[in-house]
Amino acid sequence: MTWLITGGAGYIGAHVVRAMTEAGERAVVYDDLSTGIADRVPDGVPLVVGSVLDGERVARALGDHGITGVVHLAAKKQVGESVELPLHYYRQNVEGLRVLLEAVTAAAVPSFVFSSSAAVYGMPDVDLVTEETPCLPMSPYGETKLAGEWLVRATGRASGLSTASLRYFNVAGAASPALADTGVFNLVPMVFEKLTAGEAPRVFGDDYPTPDGTCVRDYIHVADLAEAHVAAARALTASPGRALTLNIGRGEGVSVREMIDRINTLTGHDRPATVTARRPGDPPRVVASADRAAAELGWKAKYDVQDMITSAWEGWLHRHPEAARD
Repeated sequence: MTWLITGGAGYIGAHVVRAMTEAGERAVVYDDLSTGIADRVPDGVPLVVGSVLDGERVARALGDHGITGVVHLAAKKQVGESVELPLHYYRQNVEGLRVLLEAVTAAAVPSFVFSSSAAVYGMPDVDLVTEETPCLPMSPYGETKLAGEWLVRATGRASGLSTASLRYFNVAGAASPALADTGVFNLVPMVFEKLTAGEAPRVFGDDYPTPDGTCVRDYIHVADLAEAHVAAARALTASPGRALTLNIGRGEGVSVREMIDRINTLTGHDRPATVTARRPGDPPRVVASADRAAAELGWKAKYDVQDMITSAWEGWLHRHPEAARD
């Protein structure tokens, strides 16, 4: 199999490329490099620079490289930005997916893995989120991911395309320092940034109905997430015609305050968090049930939260050596 990985020069995408090639699959990266980094693409893996909105370029890439499966990760993913720029998010995430699927079906590519998100659930009022939990997204970003799932599923039904939509929970960590997240939009790098600057990390609200009053989330190591993509790709190859929708998480909740305490300890800091007002739309608890992924893919997360923090910190120091403490 030869897999086109859109967004393969990004944080998650680069990990998927690495996992695919280590598993013996052939990978081709398609990325517009708006946030991706070309140096993340391994030697020997072709890089096609282009937008998924460019149907002709996508079609050429599929034909030129003999693509037999697509893993689609290229998307805009900042929740707050999506509220400010909903038209941009719908164009990039939904129209880009439509253009890509049009090229995929025209080329008779048989398998398609879609990067979705736990944001499709919105504010679920359950201890464990299953794939049957109602989807009520609370941001344009979450809406575009849910619409993307619908589009992928409908295309599969109409064309025979085998599909898998993977709903990621909170991604953290790095398989190597060079592949670490360069953005500062998620909790772990946000805390690193504050500590490195000598400032207190922020907690957005401590009056939630949770054990310590702060939001509880399910964190998944990016290397485990990448392995889930390999497992999904192989499941589609082995059983054509499948249509999977799967949570990718650990099934273990960790509070924001607990994460900050762990990061302080690991990095040698001692800066208690400053509590500020809640952010609109933050649900108290979002923790996955990953039972279906285990049953359908034979996949289960291997790494724990400590692994995520340690590897993420190594990546942070790789880019910010001045942050190292004696």
